[in-house]
Amino acid sequence: MRVVAPTTLVVMLLAMPAPAVAAESGGNFLVSPSVGLMIWTIIAFGITLLILRRLAFPRIAEALDKRRRAIDESIDASQRLRKEADELLEEYRGRLSEAREQAEDIVTRARKAGDRAEAESKEEAKEQREEMLERARREIESETQRALNEIRREVADLTLTATERVTRKSLDDDDHRRLVEEALSDLDFSSLAGEGATNGGGESGETADRQGGGS
Repeated sequence: MRVVAPTTLVVMLLAMPAPAVAAESGGNFLVSPSVGLMIWTIIAFGITLLILRRLAFPRIAEALDKRRRAIDESIDASQRLRKEADELLEEYRGRLSEAREQAEDIVTRARKAGDRAEAESKEEAKEQREEMLERARREIESETQRALNEIRREVADLTLTATERVTRKSLDDDDHRRLVEEALSDLDFSSLAGEGATNGGGESGETADRQGGGS
């Protein structure tokens, strides 16, 4: 606007005498312009074009060039951003796939570890049960043997006491030993020991089973 306004003013000033001439001649200068008006119009147009070419056109071209460069840079930036986004998306997909594989591997190893721990626990429980049964059998055998020895002593004492009461006399060592052997020979201690071991084994097995079930 700063460039065009002076030029327009010059054209208007140069064209001002034309209406007077046209009025004097009785015609309309817009319908039938004079030769002078046409010449001054051409001169004004040339001056305006020259001024625009010297001042306005370079600035307009520069502005258009800047605008074009800005658009090109914007397009390049958007393409670069899209490329980076595609690369990031591909990297994300790769990491996601890797994380999924690692998670599956962890789950598989955890499952195997759980199965192995369960098998070891069962084996350990079985060994503990067998140890408990063996310890119970040994204790039962020991208690049975002790009880049999106690029974032998009691049978011998009862036999001696009963014999002395019946015969009303004291017995010497030979008679004592003979009566004890006869009394003990009448009792089947082996069957008692077998029954005790069998009953004890069953009880120890039930005890071990209860303990194993509780654990």
